[in-house]
Formats: sequence, C-alpha cells, structure tokens
Amino acid sequence: MRALVVTAPRQASVQDVPDPVAAAGQLLVDVERVGICGTDVELYTGEMAYIDQGHTTFPLRLGHEWTGRVIAVGDPGDESWIGKRVTGDTMLGCGHCDYCLGGHHHVCPDRFEVGIRDGWAGALAEKVLIPTRFAYEVPEHVSVTAAALVEPGGNSLRAVRAANVEPGQRVLILGSGTIGLLAAQFARAAGAEVHVGGARKGSLALAETLGAQRTWQLDDLADSASEQFDAVIEATSNPAMPALSVRLAKPAGRVVYIGLSSTPSLVDSRDIALKDITAVGILSASPGLAGAIGHFADGSVVPDPIVSEVVALEDVPDRLEGRRGADAGAGPKVHVDPRLVG
Repeated sequence: MRALVVTAPRQASVQDVPDPVAAAGQLLVDVERVGICGTDVELYTGEMAYIDQGHTTFPLRLGHEWTGRVIAVGDPGDESWIGKRVTGDTMLGCGHCDYCLGGHHHVCPDRFEVGIRDGWAGALAEKVLIPTRFAYEVPEHVSVTAAALVEPGGNSLRAVRAANVEPGQRVLILGSGTIGLLAAQFARAAGAEVHVGGARKGSLALAETLGAQRTWQLDDLADSASEQFDAVIEATSNPAMPALSVRLAKPAGRVVYIGLSSTPSLVDSRDIALKDITAVGILSASPGLAGAIGHFADGSVVPDPIVSEVVALEDVPDRLEGRRGADAGAGPKVHVDPRLVG
C-alpha cells in the first residue's frame, strides 16, 4: 500500500510499504480521510520532544486524526464491524496498569500513540490498524470531514467540560486554530457567550460564522481590562498566553490549558491562588471522543468549515512546511484523502 514515510527531519515521501494485517483484537481500516495537525508538523521538523526523549525515532509514519471503513478483523467475533465507518483513539494504553484500570489509559506510561510514538503506524496511508477496544463507530449521516475531526473535537470538548461552562457565562477561547474553533463551537452549544482571541483575521472571521459573539486580536486582549471572563480556554502556542489567561479570568473562575508552546510558559502561582482560580490541563481526546461524535451526530456542532482543503498524500510534505493550495479556504485544518493520487 501507499503511505507517507518521514525518513529524517523535513524529509518525507510517499512509499510502497507492506499492507498491515489485523491480528487478534484488531480492525483493519481503509482510510478515507486524515487530518494534519501541529504535532505532525513538529514530528516532521524533528522538534517534537518525544524525539529527544527517545519515544519516537525515524523513519516514522504520521496521522492520528482519521476516519475510514473496516475491511477486515482479526477475530471472527468482531465481524459485525466490517463495513462500518470508524475512527479511533490515539492513546492506546496497555490495559492492565493502574492508570488504565482507573479509566486514564491516555496517560498510561506504556501506551502507544498512533502515528506519534514508536510502535504504531499512523493513518497517512491507504490502511491503518486500530485495536477493537479503541475503535468508535461514526454514524453514517455524519460527514467524512466531521468524522476525521473527532479526535481534535474530543480534545476541545474536554477543554469545554473542564471549564464547567454554563449557559450565559462569558467564555474566552484563546487561539483560533482547529482546537480553539472547535472549543468555541462546543462552548456555544453549551449556551455560553463565546469570545475568541487570535492573530489571523481569516480565522477570526471564521469564528464569527461558527457562532462566536465577539472576536479579539491577541494584542488587544493583552491591553484590555482584567477579570472579564468566567472561564478562559488557552489553546495557543504563544508562551505569553497562559499568564494572560489567569489575568483575564474572574476570581473563582477557571482556566483550561490545552495549548503547548515550544518554550516554557511562566505563570505566577500567586495570581492563581489569590484569585481562587481553578487551573486544569488537558492531554488527549480519549475521554471526549464519544461526546464529540454525539455532538456531530445531533448537529449541535458542525465542524466542516474548519477544513480548508483536501489533498493527496503526495501533497503532505508541502503542507507540513506550511504551504497551502491556491484554492484553500480560511479554515486552519488540512485534510488528506489517501485514495487521491497527486
């Protein structure tokens, strides 16, 4: 089959690789759509921390935001999965440690991470394997675009849940990328008054079409009054934003950190304590995947406009370098259809 293989930092090409075969407890999926995200970019450039830590080595196969149809199973008892559209968890816990048994498999120290850590090839290929216990069926009426946004959707939904959003509350989403725009939609679905801060005018305009009541340039927020928002969700890679999030949150409010900067972010813990702020960190979509599918299925969140273009595997290296097609839309997300030939 054809797959994108990254052989060294900034060196990637489409190669013929052996077809995967479903072992016991696994599903083999024909991939229909894959999203490219910031983690993929960091792996491609060699800047991802996992590389220095030895969790990820070259060559590597990217792709952890995906959907497709099951074409084969490793166990006869799983044959009911064949033909279903599915997506899958990225974090594949061992299943027997205290974290896994306690419902926190996404922080299992012995986990695989699909398309990220060594040991489990990603979905930027014609086929991908997923353990049956980590597969999620996606209803047929959900678009293929939305189905491939379930993974970032699960992250964003977890951030909104961690913010304890209630109807009528003022919620600020810092960041107008994929996670921020999805979080804005989930917060709007929860009845919040949603504000979005970002740097790109096109993404902020898109945020308004998706239901944000007000958008801000980040510089304007930095100069604005303190203690404006009941909750702040920080979804940028800007190291100055975590501290700004605390300043903009009201006393007894909540700050949720889901963005990651490439350099350390400094936050004065006195500001958190003296305002009685609850600060929460979010890693992984795992506990939010089913909820994201539910929101997409009932129409309360329609994420499709976030995707700017759909390209072939051969186009992925250009997109990982930050280049976009001439006809790309305003959305921050690029999708890949491995069935296309570039």
